[in-house]
Amino acid sequence: MLIYEKEIVVTQEFIDQNDHVNNVQYAYWVEMMAVEHWDLLKHKSKYAGNVWFLVDHHIQYKKQVYLGEILLTRTYPENPEGIRQPRKVEFYKDGELVVDSRTQWIMIHPETEKIIRIEPNWLNEL
Repeated sequence: MLIYEKEIVVTQEFIDQNDHVNNVQYAYWVEMMAVEHWDLLKHKSKYAGNVWFLVDHHIQYKKQVYLGEILLTRTYPENPEGIRQPRKVEFYKDGELVVDSRTQWIMIHPETEKIIRIEPNWLNEL
């Protein structure tokens, strides 16, 4: 289950003054998808007690999305890059990629707040 998908119906609360989904909303959804996906997977991981911190975020807006449209949101982790864990979050409308995001996360111990070095093949256990 390294791919997690969710449909989002675009409601008025997501619309900006230009009558399309506000770009800031996508940043919120990127984090929401990562959190939801980790909540589904963490019980399978020896890292379950740790937390993820977003350290880098790149997002590309390809097409606008409007009120009433439905987005299929898909997220999945990519292979670790040292202490960083990349994650893709993609937004599709009618099968077409409309927003593409790649984020970098680091894992932190919740009590010591120190970075946890994840193993290069840790995704294989999920």
